[in-house]
Amino acid sequence: MGDCKRRLCSWWSSSSSSSSSSSWLLLLMVPLMLVSGSMALMGSKTSNWFLIFPNSWLWRSSATIASATSTSTSIKEQNMTHEQQVGEKVRFLNNNTLDGPHIEPNYLKTNDSMPVISEVRSQKEYSNLERLEAGLGCARAAIREATNENDTNDPDYTPTGPMYWNATAFHRSYMEMEKQLKVFVYEEGDPPVFHYGPCKHTYAIEGLFIQSMEISQFRTSDPEKAQLYFLPFSVTMITQVVYVVDSHDWDSMKNTAKDYVNVISQKYPYWNRSLGADHFMLACHDWGPEISFAVPNLYNNSIRALCNANTSEKFNPSRDVSIPEIHLPAGTTAGLLGGPSPSKRSILVFYAGGVHGPIRPILLDHWENKDPEVQVHKYLPSGLSYYGMMRKSKYCICPSGYEVASPRMVEALYMGCVPVLIKANYVIPFSDVLNWKAFSVIVPVEDIPNLKKILVGISKNQYLRMQRRGKQMRRHFEVNSPPKRFDVFHMILHSIWLRRLNIRIHDI
Repeated sequence: MGDCKRRLCSWWSSSSSSSSSSSWLLLLMVPLMLVSGSMALMGSKTSNWFLIFPNSWLWRSSATIASATSTSTSIKEQNMTHEQQVGEKVRFLNNNTLDGPHIEPNYLKTNDSMPVISEVRSQKEYSNLERLEAGLGCARAAIREATNENDTNDPDYTPTGPMYWNATAFHRSYMEMEKQLKVFVYEEGDPPVFHYGPCKHTYAIEGLFIQSMEISQFRTSDPEKAQLYFLPFSVTMITQVVYVVDSHDWDSMKNTAKDYVNVISQKYPYWNRSLGADHFMLACHDWGPEISFAVPNLYNNSIRALCNANTSEKFNPSRDVSIPEIHLPAGTTAGLLGGPSPSKRSILVFYAGGVHGPIRPILLDHWENKDPEVQVHKYLPSGLSYYGMMRKSKYCICPSGYEVASPRMVEALYMGCVPVLIKANYVIPFSDVLNWKAFSVIVPVEDIPNLKKILVGISKNQYLRMQRRGKQMRRHFEVNSPPKRFDVFHMILHSIWLRRLNIRIHDI
């Protein structure tokens, strides 16, 4: 099995620069396609993919999404629209997990199969899509194999430690992304709603990601070479440019997203091929999820990278991506990174912020002005610096407000303060890769009255370990221009890459 995989990946590597076929190529590809087709009929099958990380909702076996380019359809399919055909297959295959790419070792041992290969040789030319999927199959195999390895070296940075669910698998996945991933950014649309976004303040990640994606090494101008397709609209700019203040009218904003998808789906074949499953959007504004609902296939099939990663608002962690909310007053991290050593932090825990949402009133009711070691404020007292207080504190409380996300998580990591997460229905950013329990304290809402007891109960050594690990993890949340390896831009893209690995798209 391993030898077959190596030969297949060797073929994929060489065929990416050459379209010539040979008999050994066919010996590998024909059974791969036939086995893949038979697997869809066999139903659910457990895969080692589950073993990469404990988040089985993500590391499930890849589902197959078939595109509607076949000329042979069943009688039932002939009576269905294109969208119904693809939708039926999406629904069926999403309910049947499939094993990773493999070739049955005994498949070519009989002479009966040879005429089939001979016949296909004269008829079949492998499409760009098939070659792309073969490459993704090799990436899946490499990541699975990496779970049992520990010798991956990287001159820049080698992930290690309990802060990662599986550091070696993550590193292998990241390197496979660097080696393979190509993203096509649709060029349609004009600024400021498209190809532009805010690069300062709370929603800065929207503009910074769009800006970085436009100049990224991962971008390709050839959509045939892309595994992913980016819809480059900014939800924040839609709310500022399209929305009429106090009108309570969502239609104009939703129509902006709907019209854009209509344009690209009519001009290009890629949206219709997968009903959007290999497309992604990114939004940090709270209204991002609501605007995505305007396009059913965008909500149901596409990858949505959202700050508002609230499962009670239809965030689906197996398909969507949680991204960090990063407050950048000046558009950069200048003056935000670093803080004193743990021995110089005299405050046990700190929080200051508005009272909104269901969690913060509970926090302030129990702890505001109740204990000098628990510095909880609705309004920061005059003369005190917000960032200065974070740098003096061992722990920094990061409660949800109106929405589940909060920039305090990243601010705490930036300044060397251990985050205390008090959330509900929230998928923490990069939790598909990062083990947040190793460098933060997660407190259930019902344990807010016991907050001090929980924190005092953490030993000095454990606190020092969490603080040190948080400083290591900071690199994954840092904003750089241009982006640097393993920074927040690349971590967001890696989470999107993982979701793409979880599906297969092929011609029927």
